[in-house]
Amino acid sequence: MFPRSRTALALLLLATASFTAQAADEAARQRAEIRRMCDEALSTLYAARPAARTIVARSAGYGCFSGFGVSLLLGGAGARGLVRDNASGQEVYMNMGQASAGLDIGIKDYREVLVFRDRETIQRFVDSGWQIAGSANATLRVSDRGIASEITEALRDPIAIYPMTRAGLAAGVAAGGRRYWRDDDIN
Repeated sequence: MFPRSRTALALLLLATASFTAQAADEAARQRAEIRRMCDEALSTLYAARPAARTIVARSAGYGCFSGFGVSLLLGGAGARGLVRDNASGQEVYMNMGQASAGLDIGIKDYREVLVFRDRETIQRFVDSGWQIAGSANATLRVSDRGIASEITEALRDPIAIYPMTRAGLAAGVAAGGRRYWRDDDIN
């Protein structure tokens, strides 16, 4: 009986090691995908607003998030992204959830770049992750054609937010709350 127990234990350890390696590979793949999205979001921002390149470079750090949202009086959105501390080079991978209510209707695929003016704000954002915001938007964008005009006023300074709609149709005024939190599965 004893040799069978050793064999079973060896197989269990092998399976556990294999699962752990697969999880690490998947986390690395997701981090690379989010990094690629962030690079694309920054390139899009710099093309639309060339002065933003200097603002981001001189900032304490930045965050990039890509998400999808739907609203019909009540709305919700989810996103994934990262926050980078420019001084240390440290990147923290995060999730975002949003709920809103107001005279708002639409569906959109969007990205946003957040620019942090000081390291304390980055740390507070990564640790607590709350941001309360109100917004007004009018968006009509299909593929690379269309118009997008968005105004987002963050009530928590000092964070500058640059929203960019990739595709969608939305219009309205809404108040909502967002929560950003660490993605413990891929950090």
